[in-house]
Amino acid sequence: MQLSRRSLLKAAAIAPAMSLPGIVRAQAQTTLRFMPVIDLTFLDPIFSTAQVSRNHGFMVYDTLYGMNSALEISPQMVSGHVVSHDDKQWDLTLRDALFWHDGERVLAHDCVASIKRWALRDGFGAELMAATEELSAPDDRTIRFRLRRPFPLLPTALGKAAVQAAFMMPERLAAQDAFKALKEVVGSGPFRFVADERIDGARNVYAKFDKYVPRGDGRPDWTAGPKIVHYDRVVWTTMPDAATGVAALQRGEQDWQETAPHDLLPILKRADVNIRVLDPRGYTCMMRVNHLQPPFDNPAIRRALMGAIDQASFMTAVAGDDPAYQVSPIGFFAPGTPLASDVGLDVLRGSRDMVKVKADIKAAGYNGEKVVLLVPLNSLAQKPLGDVAADMLRQAGMNVEVAGLDFGTVLQRQLRKEPVADGGWSAGVGNWQGIDWLNPAANTNLRGDGRAAGWYKSDKMGSLRNAWLAAPNLAEQQRICRDIQALAFEEVPYYPIGQYNQPTAYRKTITGILDGTAVFWNVRPA
Repeated sequence: MQLSRRSLLKAAAIAPAMSLPGIVRAQAQTTLRFMPVIDLTFLDPIFSTAQVSRNHGFMVYDTLYGMNSALEISPQMVSGHVVSHDDKQWDLTLRDALFWHDGERVLAHDCVASIKRWALRDGFGAELMAATEELSAPDDRTIRFRLRRPFPLLPTALGKAAVQAAFMMPERLAAQDAFKALKEVVGSGPFRFVADERIDGARNVYAKFDKYVPRGDGRPDWTAGPKIVHYDRVVWTTMPDAATGVAALQRGEQDWQETAPHDLLPILKRADVNIRVLDPRGYTCMMRVNHLQPPFDNPAIRRALMGAIDQASFMTAVAGDDPAYQVSPIGFFAPGTPLASDVGLDVLRGSRDMVKVKADIKAAGYNGEKVVLLVPLNSLAQKPLGDVAADMLRQAGMNVEVAGLDFGTVLQRQLRKEPVADGGWSAGVGNWQGIDWLNPAANTNLRGDGRAAGWYKSDKMGSLRNAWLAAPNLAEQQRICRDIQALAFEEVPYYPIGQYNQPTAYRKTITGILDGTAVFWNVRPA
């Protein structure tokens, strides 16, 4: 057989390259192939409230405290803390051998700057800083909070796994505007972000950070304990749709699909994969409304529309008919968690009388204003939620325009406060993890400070939230949260539209996936 000149040149080029030790090592690298539920639009997990940005954050960054699957908080970047001066001073001591991905040491002043930036975007962080007289770094390893009043939930705020988690970053990045997304990604977590391999809308790559030193105590459990990495690389591949992801998993082209579609579970159960729900608190869903613009600036209209909310219909659209994967009715705290209650849920029970709802909305002052509904078309869960919401609003007599957009565009547009005629919006659907609805300080949509998209502002809610923060025990916290839920059904900051359990699917060739959210330490070849 006669070889062409091009083939001979190609063979000559390959032969010496294959003998190079670096190439051999690269070939031997282990890679975990993962499919996130949606594309990673924003690389800055402090700027973005998207869960995919939070998951990216835990890959690259670390937190001072961690949370296990029982929602218990323990030290992570810190070796411990000392509380003194009548509980008004907290000294947090950083562990040894902490390094940023650029090779610099992690210092206390970096963490001080990171906490301040995070607190500008996170409700729980805002509460912590409101209680803080001074936040300083008296030396390279000590982070000092001098408080105006005791704040026993300080580790909980700094260690929560919900968005937005308190990720630490170098001071030069943390000093930048919290309301503009960072482009540079430098953390101290167990993986470093490989920026030059990123393909927008398609791929993100992470490499094991060789200088990361896991904690020497505890056991791996969600974001708590030692974060031990067993893969050299993790590649996130964004699939065009969930069915394509299922096919890739079946063929062995991918290892792990973050969210297995409920309607394709029978197919997956016949494949060589494991199917499991990582977090029993599931996903809590909402329809947010814009409190600044008609018609939802009118609380009477918001209350009247509550009669149209059929949570079971929303959850069936996402999770199918299997009751094991859905919960309704739910209120404003994640079902099955300590602060959840049945206060006010009667309004959501029973059949929906849309004729009455339509009349009630008109009597409340609705005058045919256009309702622009934001729907992320590329979201496995939020697209069907949007379909149900649009139909419900129309049955309630509202003039609905569906703005079907990609998820990243929805995140940007929902920050606009202008009237709908000027590119604003009226309502939108969303899903949060149950951990995002654990308490009134962390749930940004319930806080009533007017800062979260929807712009709900309520002095009454603020007073109740402050009372909860000062509550001496769980029983008092629960009493206050019953009052908070009653007020929420009166003022309607948003509409809770149900909770569903989301299974994940992964091939039997991998093991060690932890409960909670998708984290990538402890995961290893079977």
